[in-house]
Amino acid sequence: AGALTLPTLLSACGGPGGDGKTVTMGSNASDKVPREAYAESFEAYEKKSGKTVKVNTVNHESFQENINRYLKGSPDDVFTWFAGYRMQFFAEQGLLTDISDVWKGLDGFSDAMKKQSTGEDGKQYFIPFYVYPWAVFYRKSVFDKYGYEIPKTFDDYRALAKKMDKDGLIPIAFGDKDGWPAMGTFDYLNMRANGYDYHLGLMRGEESWTSKRTRDVFDLWRGLMPYHDEGANGRTWQEAAQTLAKKKSGMAVFGLPHPGQQFPEDERDDLDFFPFPEIDPAIGTDAVEAPIDGFLMSKKAKNDEAAKDLLKFLATPKAEQTYLAHDPSNIAVHEKADTADYDPLQKKAAELIGGAKDISQFMDRDTRPDFASTVMITAIQRFINKPDDIDGLVRDIEAQKKEIFGAD
Repeated sequence: AGALTLPTLLSACGGPGGDGKTVTMGSNASDKVPREAYAESFEAYEKKSGKTVKVNTVNHESFQENINRYLKGSPDDVFTWFAGYRMQFFAEQGLLTDISDVWKGLDGFSDAMKKQSTGEDGKQYFIPFYVYPWAVFYRKSVFDKYGYEIPKTFDDYRALAKKMDKDGLIPIAFGDKDGWPAMGTFDYLNMRANGYDYHLGLMRGEESWTSKRTRDVFDLWRGLMPYHDEGANGRTWQEAAQTLAKKKSGMAVFGLPHPGQQFPEDERDDLDFFPFPEIDPAIGTDAVEAPIDGFLMSKKAKNDEAAKDLLKFLATPKAEQTYLAHDPSNIAVHEKADTADYDPLQKKAAELIGGAKDISQFMDRDTRPDFASTVMITAIQRFINKPDDIDGLVRDIEAQKKEIFGAD
């Protein structure tokens, strides 16, 4: 399916309902690689079951920004979404179907995966499909050419960026036109400076944006701003990743799929990454940003039985392996998935996630969807434009947080 506008999706979804043979699927996989990979997985299900999966693909950002209206309107039976708090939020709103009965027949998922798929009421709503880490990506050939070393600390990282600048490179590729990519940098700065628990508390509205600890995160970021590619608010993440592919930039903070999907296939082995560097030795680098993507079943699903049958298939190693064969930029979550064909980058990503003490889901998944979309997208883009106005920025964020979370 091609990328459609959201109004088209809303009119199309819910399509042939109640016939028992067709399941409608709302998908945010508008980029070519994941869209085609999902298509292969859905086709495998169709061959196995004799049922039809009618896919309605929507531009990724439009899907995320309009998800509330989508779920309250005429949603598809099943749709792509994210684990953790952002799933729990919609479960609490009564917009999702409890699929605990599906989970009773599943195996091969860790307790951590089940926890990320469980709502605050203890019921399961989510089927995890793949996971990927965020890290600092670079080209090995560029590091070899200039003799760069992997930075272990934040001071090393900043010194490397300064050296790259002198060498005529864009030190840190950066594009935030879509509003969410820069969130990954904030998340890592906060987790490295203040720890995972503080970061999660800040995302849940329990910590103050005007506290010194939070202001210090923006101050650390401000010190890096001269080494970020200018004009980030007018540049997509794809454009930023392409500068890495073309050897015009030295580094970029991305999730594993992002640079990989922009690299020519025969140059993928030149792509590598390192963990976001340490800021406080007492905290270290044990926290990893590793979002889990998967599927939810809407409360208004017209084909409950067929939708749950599809979800059972998507929770199998075969479904994940079929997807990953066409999109090697992610990591399987099923413990029985065959990883023998992982490339070196996937193996390294799996090791990074496997060695993590704490795993975050990304800012727009760890906080309320309305806070992420109406407050933080604008706030971070404002910071990118005016990094010196930290006090005014955090005061405004805190005020809006209190309105949304109802915090004291």
